[in-house]
Amino acid sequence: MTEERQARLEQVIRNRQPDLTVVMENIHDPHNVSAMLRSCDAAGVPDVHLLYSNEDFPDIGTKSSASSKKWVERTPHASVSDCFAALRSRGFTIYATRLDPSARSLYDLDLTRPSAFVFGNERRGVSDEAAAGADTSIFIPMMGMIQSLNVSVACAVTLFEVVRQRRAAGHYDTPKMNDQEMEAMLRSWVKRDNDRYDH
Repeated sequence: MTEERQARLEQVIRNRQPDLTVVMENIHDPHNVSAMLRSCDAAGVPDVHLLYSNEDFPDIGTKSSASSKKWVERTPHASVSDCFAALRSRGFTIYATRLDPSARSLYDLDLTRPSAFVFGNERRGVSDEAAAGADTSIFIPMMGMIQSLNVSVACAVTLFEVVRQRRAAGHYDTPKMNDQEMEAMLRSWVKRDNDRYDH
């Protein structure tokens, strides 16, 4: 590995936001999952939660994910209760992305705090159980006739509002992980990067 490549890995690790995550609930299209993983990586999300109670997790190809699956850890859950308990144990506020009468605009939230965003199945959306268990429902304001976005687009829009707020607040200027955590991640990433042509 070149010094430049290692420096790149180290900088990306320094930008990781362990207090930001995404929950994918029964999303079945591998292209949507891959696009969401790419947005997560780009926004500094270190890990996501896979909540698959009604669908099997789709097979994700390296080409479609642009290898982002190597840089974003994935934790599986078989139930909403288990997933949300894990998130709350880490201090996350859980936001269900769902248009309902009580939902709040994405742009009215303070997203510099620990935030977990639940994105639902392409046809059914976020389940009633997940919406009921979340701290609040949120929506992305839209000005057209169609009041929904593709789930991967909604994920990207949401995450980059988080990035906007956190950059303004200086959250990417100082690492949020300690030296030991960053070193462990770097060792893992170096190994994955050395294997990048084998997958």
